Amino acid sequence: MICVHIKRCQESYSYAIFLDMPKTKKTDAAGGAWIFRDIPRDLMKQAKIAAAIEGRSIKALVMDSLETHLQEMEKKGLLPKGK
Repeated sequence: MICVHIKRCQESYSYAIFLDMPKTKKTDAAGGAWIFRDIPRDLMKQAKIAAAIEGRSIKALVMDSLETHLQEMEKKGLLPKGK
């Protein structure tokens, strides 16, 4: 069962969502959870529109963009080759 908790940040009046996930064994292939704050609204809006145009989720858009960027850095020799 997943329980969602919402905390309010009193300084900025923003909200963060924390998920209580069931405990599982950690492996290299297992994903992790990232929480991003202070993302400009214009960037969030553009990401939502781009994902909708492509018919996929924002998560898929971000994952694809990150993987593409990391591959470019590997080709330039700035990062070691990934698995």
